[in-house]
Amino acid sequence: MRVLGISGSLRRDSHNTELLRAAATLLPSGVEFELYDGLKDIPPYDDDANHAEVAAVVHLKERIAAADAILFATPEYNHSIPGQLKNALDWVSRPLADTPLRKKPVAVIGASTGMFGAVWAQAELRKVLTAIGAKVIDRELPVPMADEIVRDREKLESSGTHSLIVGILAELIEEVQPAKVAA
Repeated sequence: MRVLGISGSLRRDSHNTELLRAAATLLPSGVEFELYDGLKDIPPYDDDANHAEVAAVVHLKERIAAADAILFATPEYNHSIPGQLKNALDWVSRPLADTPLRKKPVAVIGASTGMFGAVWAQAELRKVLTAIGAKVIDRELPVPMADEIVRDREKLESSGTHSLIVGILAELIEEVQPAKVAA
């Protein structure tokens, strides 16, 4: 089984990317984790170029198609998801009937340096993913004060974030099982 992690942040030292790395260490044995790092390479979505073979978009679609499940981690920008993440999802969703996200189990988590842990961005991202046709887990994991928590294993555990990540990963993996049996 393969889980693809997609961070909505372009920052080199992103808290959300670190959150995905922490999640990767909590996956059960036999589950592979791949961190997608090409978000910065996705050009602005242009419906006129919809059928063009844009290499970065093709690569992202291939990574999503090869995964059994996707774990998104998103920061919150102006109470919503980052533009580059939404842009990438617009590309991936075209054509909608053939999107590799259709019926793909996905979970959304998020971290921010503020008190709310990107809860609005997570809700927005779940809405977008649902519209695209993904099988979205209706559960959130806000990680507030991320600058203090995500890089410190002890704080990650003592804050309860560790066990919440384990729970979301278990639910995500559980969603993959019926899909594999049906295939």
